[in-house]
This record gives sequence, structure tokens and C-alpha cells, in this order.
Amino acid sequence: MSMVPLPGLKEMINSISSERNLPKHAVGAALRKAILKGYERYRRTLRLELPNFDENYFNNFEVDLDVEEEGFRILSTKTIVEKVSNQDHEIALEEVRKVAAEAQPGDTVILDVTPDQGDFGRMAAIQTKQVLAQELRDQQRRLIQEEFQDLEGTVLPARVVRFERQSAIVAVSSGFGQPEVEAELPKREQLPNDNYRANATFKVYLKKVSDTPHRGPQLLVSRADAGLVVYLFANEVPEIEDEIVRIVAVAREANPPSRHVGPRTKIAVDTLERDVDPVGACIGARGSRIQVVVNELRGEKIDVIRWSPDPATYIANALSPAKVDEVRLVAPDLRQAHVLVPEDQLSLAIGKEGQNVRLAARLTGWKIDIKDTAKYDAEAESRKFAAAVAYEEEEGEQAEEQEQEDLEEEPASKARSVAAVDEKTVSTRVFS
Repeated sequence: MSMVPLPGLKEMINSISSERNLPKHAVGAALRKAILKGYERYRRTLRLELPNFDENYFNNFEVDLDVEEEGFRILSTKTIVEKVSNQDHEIALEEVRKVAAEAQPGDTVILDVTPDQGDFGRMAAIQTKQVLAQELRDQQRRLIQEEFQDLEGTVLPARVVRFERQSAIVAVSSGFGQPEVEAELPKREQLPNDNYRANATFKVYLKKVSDTPHRGPQLLVSRADAGLVVYLFANEVPEIEDEIVRIVAVAREANPPSRHVGPRTKIAVDTLERDVDPVGACIGARGSRIQVVVNELRGEKIDVIRWSPDPATYIANALSPAKVDEVRLVAPDLRQAHVLVPEDQLSLAIGKEGQNVRLAARLTGWKIDIKDTAKYDAEAESRKFAAAVAYEEEEGEQAEEQEQEDLEEEPASKARSVAAVDEKTVSTRVFS
């Protein structure tokens, strides 16, 4: 069999494997596919009478890549027939019986169809090079996807590599001994207190592994996701890892709407063990455990509160560090509550630019209105609330009625439109 020599093939495969962190068999597979595409280009130039090949036309061709001999062959599997109608897929019985007398119609044979090196053509060589580059990128993407798919929702160590627009490109690894892979940390997923200098290291939350082809990293990581806080606490608090203490809910505002407000997180914890204080377990002796989490998040403020099955107690706890006089569940069905606090606790309960009450509402799932205890008039608030509910119901009913009227009027509008068109058509015919 003839062979097209590829000097330096073995060294090239080793080099590509090392540079792109790809196994050698993956590089070889990409090269075989690229050579086959180049051969397709070569065959298309010979079969100009068939300009549109079927997408499966070349399925019976394969590339035999010999790394040790540093060359390749093109092999074709052909069916033995009495009369040949397609030379690329069939071979005459008479021709085969010259070398194999026992051959029968319907049998298949593998033939060497390698073209001479000079006949392969410049365009076919260019096609091979282009396809190889694309195949190597695709191989990398597939391997990265397989490697990190099961790691979505986990935390990985990261190192800043470079910057693209407002995104930081970081290097992450799936485990000990594995090569690093680039991931994107977009601006919206960054922390305002982080210092993203080159080679800076920190932990990131793997948010998504992309399976769609696009340029750049296919891993999306975050420093702002609440999952990072959950991981850091689970890593620092043995009681959470041992499932003695559980994290019930997390509300995080890593990038507040105003630059005058710092990042803040509220985390609700609980336990079924009577002798265990879940809040104390998360904070640690003299704040040692929570301080590790705060340091990793560059000074972010964190409130650890006790979860309660009683909504009023849970809401009061969620507004920590403010002291609450009373929680009135004014509309349990709508999950709306009035929280009464002393006058000197109003600003603390609301928080800077409303951050504290906003996070408490997000944590509990209740709409919270902060009220001054001394000025709270229960009857007036009840009347006001009832009026607001009635107004909303009336607005809803009016919207439904208007929608019904629009639906009823729509056929009539269409009929008028048709009539107008017909009238215009008639007028055109009369005056033409």
C-alpha cells in the first residue's frame, strides 16, 4: 500500500498534546478527521460532474494514520457488484476475482485509494489544516465539558490569568494533578472588594458549563453567587458537613445597587439537636469560623440567624441586628407582615438604603413593612390595608373586563378592516 509521508508526525502530535492539554489519541483522532476532510476536497475536484455530494457520501472512507512510520493512507470499503455504477462505493466482481477467486457479489473489500502526494493539491492541504485547527478546538471543548459537567455548583480554586473587556479570565482545575482550564469571571459576578491583579488566587463558584460553541472559555464562574457562601460555611463548620446543622436559606447582595452600600449576606441555619446552637456553631469561638468566611469574601458583612417554623419569629430573627417589638402577619395568604420596632431601631431595621429589610424579605419570602411602634395605629393600618386590597381586586377585575371586551371586539375590527379593504378595491376598480 502507498503512503503519504508526514515527516515529524510523532513530534507534532506530542507537541500539540502538551500545548493544548489533550491526550495523544484525541490529537490523532482530530488529525485523521482533518486528513479525511482534505481528501474529500481532493475527490470533489475530481468529480466535477457531481458538484453536490450527499453528506454521507464519504462514510466508507477512513484514514490509517501510522505514527511510527510517520505517514497516512486513505482506505475505502467497497461493495462487490456485477456492474459498477459508482466507483467510490463499488468494485467489479471480475476485477476482484483476479486476486480472490472466491469473491461473491455483495461482499466488501478494503482498498487503498491514497492519492500521490503531488496530486493531493494545495487546496486540499489548506482544508486539512483548517479542519485540524477546528477539530482540536472541538476536542478541547468536549474534554472540558466531560471533565467539569459534574462539578457545576461546586467551588474551585482560581488564579487570575488575564483580562478581557470587563471580565477576568481565571485558570481553574478540576482536581489534583489535572491541567488548568480557563474560565470566565464576568463583571457582574465579581466582588467590589476583590483585587483582580494578575496571578491573584481565590475561590470561585462554578456556575455553568457551556455546551454551545463560542469563542473563549466555556466555564462561567462566580464570586457573587450565594453558593460560594454555602460552600465556605460548610468547609469551615464541621457540624454542617456532619449534617447536624443545616443551612435553610441564603440571601446575598454581593453587588449592591449603590456604591455607598457594601456587600452583605444573611444566612438562616437550624438544627434538630437540642444541645447544639446552630448560630454559635457557624460563628465559632470568638468568631473564628465566620472570620475565615469573611476574609475569603474580602470583608463582606454576614448575618447568621436562627431559622424558625413560626413566620413571625423567623422575620424578627431575619432583621438582626435590629431589635423587634412585634411582628404582625397582616395578610398570611399574601405573605405580608408589619414589623414594629422602637424609634431608635428604625434605621437599623431598614438598613443603609434599605439593604437590611430587603435581604430579610428575600431570606424569609415575606413582604416586610417596618413601622414605628409608638406611631403604629392597628385599626388605621387595617383599614388602609383593606382599602389597598380592595383597590387591587377592582383593578384586576377592570383589567379582566377590558381584556374580555378586546377579545369580543377583535372579530368586529377584523370585519371592518375587511370591509374597508373591499370598499377601497371597489373604488379602485370604478376609477381605473
